Amino acid sequence: MQFDTWTKALAELPIDCVAVGVQDDGELTPEAKSLDLRCREKLSRLTKRGDFSGKPGETWLVTDLEGIRAERVLLVGLGAKADVTRKTWRRTVVAAISAATRTRVTSLALALPRPGAKVLSDERLGRSVAELTGNTLYRVNDLKSAKKPRPPALGRVVVAAAAKAEASVRKGFKQGEALANGAALMRNLANLPGNVCTPTYLGKTAEGLARTHKSLKVKVLGLPEIKREKMGCFLAVTQGSEEPPRFIVIEHRHPKAKGAPVVLVGKGITFDTGGISLKDPPTMDEMKFDMSGAACVIGTMNAVAELNLPVHVVGIVAACENMPDGRAIKPGDIVTSAQGLTVEILNTDAEGRLILCDALHYAKRFKPEVVIDMATLTGAIVVALGVHHTGVFSNTDSLARELVDCGIAADDRAWHMPVGDEYGDQLKSNFADMANVAGRDGGSCTAAAFLAKFTQGLTWAHLDIAGTAYQGGAGKGSTGRPSAMLLEYLLRRAAH
Repeated sequence: MQFDTWTKALAELPIDCVAVGVQDDGELTPEAKSLDLRCREKLSRLTKRGDFSGKPGETWLVTDLEGIRAERVLLVGLGAKADVTRKTWRRTVVAAISAATRTRVTSLALALPRPGAKVLSDERLGRSVAELTGNTLYRVNDLKSAKKPRPPALGRVVVAAAAKAEASVRKGFKQGEALANGAALMRNLANLPGNVCTPTYLGKTAEGLARTHKSLKVKVLGLPEIKREKMGCFLAVTQGSEEPPRFIVIEHRHPKAKGAPVVLVGKGITFDTGGISLKDPPTMDEMKFDMSGAACVIGTMNAVAELNLPVHVVGIVAACENMPDGRAIKPGDIVTSAQGLTVEILNTDAEGRLILCDALHYAKRFKPEVVIDMATLTGAIVVALGVHHTGVFSNTDSLARELVDCGIAADDRAWHMPVGDEYGDQLKSNFADMANVAGRDGGSCTAAAFLAKFTQGLTWAHLDIAGTAYQGGAGKGSTGRPSAMLLEYLLRRAAH
């Protein structure tokens, strides 16, 4: 995809299509009016007749307009006249790109009204356009045998901008492209079925990234190496599966990086049956998405390397299956973590925290400044927040607030959730240092409290993405979240 800016008169832009906005009362935006004057008011006559209502997200393609160089003009409905918010702006951009993909338009100019610079800076304008373009053009990597439909013809997107904003918008383009590419990689991995995207597949994908990006170093630990690390909790989860586990370490270290690294840790359960504590069958197919945290780490590391950010970032992925065969862990079993703490497994479907606790302990060897883990950890977070916000838990309030702020800035929202000793106390066991579950109440909080027991000495945050990383139903598939929030966080660190 090619992204460009245009700083001259809109009517002089040689392009397949220009997208402009129309209010629901038929009023044209200034950009639309400039074209209307050049084409003898054909656009305003069309809206006055009521042929185009201007409802939010509605589009109308007008062709063969004399007086302008564009071959087509796409009218995009803005709804009632009001201050443009970032949410409405994003909706109009997606509507314009979606409309273009239904045609054979190869180049599209966006001349849509945008929020003020305080709400949407020039750099973020470019980043958002590139991100939204990539997300809108994304197609699920299905394995259907039928001939696939033609991909969208759109290959160039132009943003109308002031000359003084051109450099900032172009900088944003690069960031948005890297974000979209990383999110697409995450979505591709998460959408694949569990018989294809195995722990071995994830390991090979990571090794492929190292061949593509010189800044990345990758190490993949197999079963013997994992045993040498004494990751008893991780090994307990994988022992019921025929698929061998993989522990993946991806490191990006720029020569200009300052300070200790940021470590990203991802849950990589490539399929989760629940183990002996078997899940209900109707939606078990969606448990291929239980490696979304791992996929997000891999996708984010790809974006960091593509931008070659001047930071030190380590990505850690613990990948295995959770299966119920004769060797599988049983409720009541007690296992020993790499940190040396013993865990009574009361529910084998609470396996994500078991592999993460050993991964968090492994992260300590990097002496990190910050550790952020991400996991489709609990159904309880979906009950608490629905599918709209990622749950943020942290042992440092300032880190939680920063991540929430990054989510707002990146339109990838999160909510600060509580984690404290009172939740950890619910994990007491008569037979081990702790249990892996604490009952139904506050399930996402007690899961985070379990992880917190393995973060002594770390500045740590946990992202519960069970509600945001994928969607079910007719539109089933990975969403790519929380890639945008994570990259926003890393871009801010790179700027300091």
